[in-house]
Amino acid sequence: TSTILSQKPKSELVRTSLRLLTSSAYRLQSECKKTLPVETCPTTDIQLVTQQVIQCAYDIAKAAKQLVTITTKENNN
Repeated sequence: TSTILSQKPKSELVRTSLRLLTSSAYRLQSECKKTLPVETCPTTDIQLVTQQVIQCAYDIAKAAKQLVTITTKENNN
């Protein structure tokens, strides 16, 4: 995977997966910050934030699975 991240991937599927992985990681970080005491305000809906965190984690896992599938296929060819 280090070679995938160190150069511009030729495969559109890889680029799409990397974009999903990156954007989901940033979203996850942002959502998790909302749970910190400094960031939390009285109107913070913790249940909604929790759902967003779960969705981000799912998207990260999905993107990671896509990358593993793609690189495995490429390595077997």
